[in-house]
Amino acid sequence: MRVGIVTGEYPPMQGGIGAYTSILAHEMKHQGADVSIFTNQKASATDPSILVMNWMKTWGIRSLSLINQWAHEYQADIINIQFQTAAYDMSPWIHFLPHFTNIPVVTTFHDLRHPYLFPKAGALRDRIVMHLAQKSAGVIVTNHEDYERVKHLQHKTLIPIGSNIQKPLPDDFDAEKWRLEAGANPNDFLIAYFGLFNQTKGIETLLDSLADLRKSRVPVRLLMIGGGIGSSDPTNAAYFETLKTQIKRLGLVAFIHWTGYLENEADVGAYLAASDVVALPFTDGASYRRGSLMAAIQYECAIVSTLPMIEIPAFEHGEKMLLVPHDDKTALTEALNQLRQSPELRAELRQGAADLKRQFNWANITQQTLSFFEQVRTR
Repeated sequence: MRVGIVTGEYPPMQGGIGAYTSILAHEMKHQGADVSIFTNQKASATDPSILVMNWMKTWGIRSLSLINQWAHEYQADIINIQFQTAAYDMSPWIHFLPHFTNIPVVTTFHDLRHPYLFPKAGALRDRIVMHLAQKSAGVIVTNHEDYERVKHLQHKTLIPIGSNIQKPLPDDFDAEKWRLEAGANPNDFLIAYFGLFNQTKGIETLLDSLADLRKSRVPVRLLMIGGGIGSSDPTNAAYFETLKTQIKRLGLVAFIHWTGYLENEADVGAYLAASDVVALPFTDGASYRRGSLMAAIQYECAIVSTLPMIEIPAFEHGEKMLLVPHDDKTALTEALNQLRQSPELRAELRQGAADLKRQFNWANITQQTLSFFEQVRTR
């Protein structure tokens, strides 16, 4: 099968969609598919076995005819759009690609919610996103919330994402070394946050909880893992400035370590594994859509997150992770303190994450994806 993937971001651009696409493309090659990528000018080819056409500076109407031209020259059996609005410079035109090509389009939606990026677009933005879903030959969603929105469509499936961070820890992994890198003393309780900064991540609540723990004389530090604002969403920079203001106001500057963007993903895994707990207090609840949560599961971390907006049987409170209400600093503080006081509970949650990560294996994800493509193209 010849698969043409359209994505608004691709390495070395920072962002979860680009990282997901790169891993998926390489695993597809491993499983026998031919793959070509159509993407942004800022992207580059990292593997000569995958043809990367980094043609696009902007995603206007002209991009649709260029995608069709590329797909026909490549003789693609399937065009797979990796869809997340911000990754296409917030342009509406990508929503109409199925009208510009006779090659079957399968759209992988990474987020079907009303985008917080477009609060003024309202129902119009929602309509054109659903238009893309309805006109696609097949739809892949990555989480339970989005599946509820497309379950009326004939050709749809739910395939979870895996962790974008995959490198195993070395046999001689030394957690204390990485804790020292994070500025943590042996007696410090080290909380890690991983991921980009945006308004859905609940970081303000985490900072408030950190301040409350410090006021209670708990020896706690916060480790901020990752590059911060990413490459696709311009609103993240303004949000980051509000976080820095909050940190100064709460007197937390000395108790937070920032890694910055880590090019070596093994370093991300090491910091996650060395932390006592990973806190991901999403404002919209724990979900399969969250790559940072998948990474914490991949490295078998003790996780505190927020109650899902929809039932997710795999996320068992107290066994796989602790779940608290979103935007509730008191509940988050209590959960963090509970884990600080109970090494046994931390160990149980790590084992729960180890059990859970088997569900998010990239080989299985890719096999499911290629099987769905085959169903769409041969029906």
